[in-house]
Amino acid sequence: MLAAVVLCGLGYAEGGALARELGGARTICWALLLSLPVTVPSTVLSAATRPPHADPAAWLAFGYLTAVSMFLGFFAWYAGLARGGIAQVGQIQLAQPVLTLVWSVLLLGETVTPASIGAALVVLACVVLIQRIRDSAPAPAVRRS
Repeated sequence: MLAAVVLCGLGYAEGGALARELGGARTICWALLLSLPVTVPSTVLSAATRPPHADPAAWLAFGYLTAVSMFLGFFAWYAGLARGGIAQVGQIQLAQPVLTLVWSVLLLGETVTPASIGAALVVLACVVLIQRIRDSAPAPAVRRS
């Protein structure tokens, strides 16, 4: 799990840096294209061993999430990382688990456990702490050649 977190973080950072040169849309399209040699065989193997089954509404929702929320959403995400700075904009994503908890209660009537609320508060506290440390740190000296 730790390796996955580290690799995902590195992928986001590299994608954000690359988006400065290529733009958000090209960055995600190239990432998807380059990942095909891994994702296609694993998808085929998974579908062959355990064929997917769902009703038409579930497939429609899956299609929407694939095309709009993930694919098109990454256009904007990587463009935002390129414009606003990877470290600063990347922290916005840390609010996602908290917002997911809130929306799950409001929209779906889910029950949120105290442990989930506690974890969400720890994440928010870390984001606030990092923001305050970053804002109070002295600016790096600028070298002149």
